Amino acid sequence: MACRGFIIKWGKTEFYRSPNTFSRCSRLNPYQQQRSGFRREAKRTDTKMGNVNQQQTKTSPPEAGPPRPPPPPKVQRPRLFRPLMFTVGFAGCSFGGAAILQYETLKARVQTAKDGEELEKLVMGSQDMAYWHDWWNQLSSFQRQLLLLVSMVDDFWRSLTEGQRTATGIIAINAAVLCCWRIPAMQRTMIKYFTSNPASKTQCLPMILSSFSHYSIIHMVANMYVLWTFSSGIVSLLGKEQFLAVYLSAGVISTMVSYVCKTATGRFYPSLGASGAVMAVLAAVCTKVPEAKLGIIFLPMVTFTAGNALKALVAIDTAGLILGWRLFDHAAHLGGALFGVWYVAYGHKLIWRRREPLVKLWHELRSKGGKGSRPGGGPEVRRGGGGQP
Repeated sequence: MACRGFIIKWGKTEFYRSPNTFSRCSRLNPYQQQRSGFRREAKRTDTKMGNVNQQQTKTSPPEAGPPRPPPPPKVQRPRLFRPLMFTVGFAGCSFGGAAILQYETLKARVQTAKDGEELEKLVMGSQDMAYWHDWWNQLSSFQRQLLLLVSMVDDFWRSLTEGQRTATGIIAINAAVLCCWRIPAMQRTMIKYFTSNPASKTQCLPMILSSFSHYSIIHMVANMYVLWTFSSGIVSLLGKEQFLAVYLSAGVISTMVSYVCKTATGRFYPSLGASGAVMAVLAAVCTKVPEAKLGIIFLPMVTFTAGNALKALVAIDTAGLILGWRLFDHAAHLGGALFGVWYVAYGHKLIWRRREPLVKLWHELRSKGGKGSRPGGGPEVRRGGGGQP
């Protein structure tokens, strides 16, 4: 304000002095007037400067307020065609791979059972307990303790259900990714590939990798506890291979639903966590067995049915999506839950029961690939068959 007042005072002083200067110049001859014409130009310049200063003083009041922030740049809405094609392709490959895995697992179990019976007959027929007693006495104390530890781990592993064993592998992968978040050198890679955001340049691969990614230990423990609780029920209903296909597909489908909601609302922020896939598992079990009794770990006296629990969770996520709650990705939760309900009601008949042509094709390819060969190499020779390959 002091600087601005000084400029105004200086402009008025020059304006009042200009008539005297003009009268003094009028007494000179024309030649002198022509030589001293720069004074008139100075007068005009002062007048213009005074006008500029007056214009600045007139326009100065609006500048007295706080400066307004610039408007946010318009973010172009991302295209979701590639994520949609990735979702369809990944889900199809998951169920196709699960069908082939089931075929290979059954085949391996049959072969293992035959080999186990032959090995047991061989050991019981050629060795006695005295041999194993002498072998145990020849071991050192460290080797004995190591064998006992391995035996305890094996007994614990055998005590688990097939669903809990499958969930253990998923928990191990989530724990490994959680440790990677604590490495400073991997922060950029983790943000790029292990968080899902439709506005990111990398859209497809994070759709599945973010389903195994947790930054908070509490978040991971909560999701993995729910998965561990419902793993036995879902595997007993669907089987290990089908459960893996549903879990992986639910992770991608829930992320796709989150992409659609973020693009529709214009709220682009990264998301991560296995909540969408876990919600699909929970919804599938609750839909298949709605009368099952559930409880809360910290409140064991409170019990409720699985059907009511599913309805409450869907209602909470729907309210969070409508009201714009930002604590969780409610769109992903709803996408996973709806996929779990749909698969138990219709998807099992439409997808899994139609896997027979694919399994037959795989069996033919395996038969053609393994015909006339053996593990040691060279053609296989049948005994007692005339030496035919």
